[in-house]
Amino acid sequence: MAQDAEPDHCELITAHKVELEAHAEKLSQQLQEVRDELEELAVVERVARRLAEQARAEAKRTVTPAAEQVAGPAVLAVPQRERGMDETALPADYQRIMDVVRRADGPAMVKQVCGELGISLAPARSEALRAKLNRLA
Repeated sequence: MAQDAEPDHCELITAHKVELEAHAEKLSQQLQEVRDELEELAVVERVARRLAEQARAEAKRTVTPAAEQVAGPAVLAVPQRERGMDETALPADYQRIMDVVRRADGPAMVKQVCGELGISLAPARSEALRAKLNRLA
C-alpha cells in the first residue's frame, strides 16, 4: 500500500508543477505588457514636456495686444496679427475703421475717422478711437 501512495504523490507534484509553470508564464506575459506600457508612457511624457516647452517659448515670443474688460473675462480687442491675415478676422468696428482709413487720401486723422463713423468728437470718444487706430497700426 505504501508503494501505491507514492505514485499518487508524484502525479500531484507533477500536476502542481505544471500549474505553477503555466501561472509563471502568464505572469511573465503580464509583466512584459506592463513594461511595454511603461515605455509608451515614458515616450508620451517626453512628447508632452516638449510640447509644453514649445508652447511656453512661443508664448514668450508672441507680443500680446492689450486686453479689454468686457463684462467678464478680459478679451483681446484685436486678434493676433499674422502676415496675410484677412481683415474679416477683425471685429466689425475695426473693419469699419479700416474701411475709412483705406478710403482716406493720405494719413487719416482721428477727427476725420470719427466724423465718417458718426462718433462724437468728445475727448473720451476720440481718444478711444485713437487707441483702436494704434492697435491696428
